[in-house]
Amino acid sequence: MTDLLEIREKIKLFYSKYEVFLLPVIKFLIAFITLNALNGKMGYMVRLDNMAVVLIAALACSFLPVGCIVLFTTLFSLLHMYALSMEVALVGFCFYMVIYLLFFRFAPRDSLVIVLTPLLFSLRIPYVMPIVVGLVCGPASAVSVGCGVGVHYLLQTVTDNSSAINTMGEDDLSGKLRLMIDGLLGNREMLVIAASFAITVLVVYLIRRMSIDHAWTIAMVSGALLNIVILLIGDLIYDINISVVGALLGSLLALAAAKVVEFFRFCVDYSRTEKVQFEDDEYYYYVKAVPKMSVAMSTKTVKKISSQYERGTAAQTRGGGSGSRGYGNQQKHRGESGHTTPAGQGASGRGRKPLDFEEY
Repeated sequence: MTDLLEIREKIKLFYSKYEVFLLPVIKFLIAFITLNALNGKMGYMVRLDNMAVVLIAALACSFLPVGCIVLFTTLFSLLHMYALSMEVALVGFCFYMVIYLLFFRFAPRDSLVIVLTPLLFSLRIPYVMPIVVGLVCGPASAVSVGCGVGVHYLLQTVTDNSSAINTMGEDDLSGKLRLMIDGLLGNREMLVIAASFAITVLVVYLIRRMSIDHAWTIAMVSGALLNIVILLIGDLIYDINISVVGALLGSLLALAAAKVVEFFRFCVDYSRTEKVQFEDDEYYYYVKAVPKMSVAMSTKTVKKISSQYERGTAAQTRGGGSGSRGYGNQQKHRGESGHTTPAGQGASGRGRKPLDFEEY
């Protein structure tokens, strides 16, 4: 466990040190993967289904706020819908306007939730989103997750009905609108999954806020089980053909991802929990203090060991003045002994090698 804590501290230190460079890279990768997946799913406008266009848009998103990723994704999807049919683009625009009003009313800071939810659906791991969002976000994020589910099924409805829309004539305006609206409003699978994800977010948030031991673990396990139960009930009532095996495997993967998030956000040591009680003039306070798991980073010091000759040379270099004074004392002692000093040799002895008594 100590090694894992050291790795976590190193990762945090590395991110805090290079955050200015890492954050644009992360935004670039999210935008690139999202736009590329959108082009692969739809791809009705040939000009947008181009790697150069995707790279330029992702590069722009890396230097702009996170909300611009939502903006570029919305524009790309609307342009693909317009290339398919103007009526489809009209329905998509109205759907996005409803999501926009709900999003900015309840959770304006959850831009990535709306982007990542359809992306995880395309990667076939959507059950990660409600549990992780419930752990790291607030209760209003349930609206953002529901909006992300709606965006996924809007795109799914367009791709499923694209062949039927192409066979309709250009004058069949009402038929295309009815096909899209019925495909959205009559999609019971979308309603069941949106409700399940929203309820899971709320339950996970409420449990992980409790002052009980291992609250985050209990919250994520309870959320995963509740999500599966709601999906199974919805499948029995509306016959939406949800894969039970896929839901179980997705929930296990969601638990693994949630444990990783817990390790970086809420790693505490319940064995050292302390309960404190104190009072003031108006209140009694009952405080439960749970210490965080932390480890001191090991620092390596390098000590240079030199030989006796190198130490002597360095000492003579640093202490040249003291050596000169010592040589002057030697000269004085030699004078007292009856010896003479060579001509041109000063008392300081600078610039000349000191002579030993025996050599002199």
